[in-house]
Amino acid sequence: MTNESQNEQQHFYATRDDQAPTFSASGFLNGEIKTFELEQYKGKWLLLFFYPSDFTPV
Repeated sequence: MTNESQNEQQHFYATRDDQAPTFSASGFLNGEIKTFELEQYKGKWLLLFFYPSDFTPV
């Protein structure tokens, strides 16, 4: 095994009933860019919506 293959990031492919991995992400809320952490919503229902090309500067 080479160093290159050892350093590759593993991808997470969710299936039904899988728990989400812990992560943080930047998002836009009330006119500000904020950092959101999954831990903030532990025990609550949460819907994550990702649309990568929306709000992209041209």
